[in-house]
Amino acid sequence: MDIHAIALNGLKSALGAMRQDIEAVPDDVWAKNLGGKARSAADIVYEVCLVNDHFGLTLRGEPLFDWPDGWVVAPEEWRSKADALPLFDASVAKILATIESFPADSMETKVQTEHGETDRFERCRFMTLHAWYHSGQLNYIQTLAGDDAWHWN
Repeated sequence: MDIHAIALNGLKSALGAMRQDIEAVPDDVWAKNLGGKARSAADIVYEVCLVNDHFGLTLRGEPLFDWPDGWVVAPEEWRSKADALPLFDASVAKILATIESFPADSMETKVQTEHGETDRFERCRFMTLHAWYHSGQLNYIQTLAGDDAWHWN
């Protein structure tokens, strides 16, 4: 079993579907907190990129940035979908390039996280699950905005 390919392909699939979900969120809903309490699509996508960037540092053995307190809120430069899309794409490209750069047999290499030791494959698995989870939230926002179409190719 090639766990490198499994990790990489799973993450590509999840982030590719998320990209399509981002595109389906109406521009006028992108930064809105529906119901006054819900996180916005901008907040959700920003968090996914923050997790990918944080985990990328872990996978590469680089120093981590401090995680924000409380719910992650998108900064101003993420509050326009047109501005956020290239930032999302850059984050995706960086994490995929990181994983692609590893030798195929290195996915069981141990890494240290704030919760203890794990391996590269587990970090990739978590990023994949995290992206799918938040992609579902984007689907829900899309339906609340009146669009119940299926947007995945």
